[in-house]
Amino acid sequence: MAGEPILIVDDNPINLKLARVLLLTEGYEVRTAADAEEALRVLDEFRPRLILMDLQLPGMDGLELARRLKADPASAQILILAVTAYAMKGDAERALAAGCDDYVAKPIDTVKLPGLISRHLTDSK
Repeated sequence: MAGEPILIVDDNPINLKLARVLLLTEGYEVRTAADAEEALRVLDEFRPRLILMDLQLPGMDGLELARRLKADPASAQILILAVTAYAMKGDAERALAAGCDDYVAKPIDTVKLPGLISRHLTDSK
């Protein structure tokens, strides 16, 4: 789904750059944010179809951001893929309960991630 707008939210600059370059290479329109507050500012001007979001963020975590976005009619339709490096039992269930549409463990699989994103974007049309 080349050209689709995607927001990446991750406080780790290396992970952010990896995901950004990977998705730009796949033809997506990409914006980034290092935390939830910055993501909310980006969302004031940019309307992604999908957010790839780390759950462990400084300040407001990814679960709280997902709940806020899904509770707001203006952003409720945005797909949210939760990402975490510290996968613990119950994380997937908590992410889905917060409104995330899927859950991905780090490290990011650079071969599988583009296909996963494409499937979510195709299935949501």
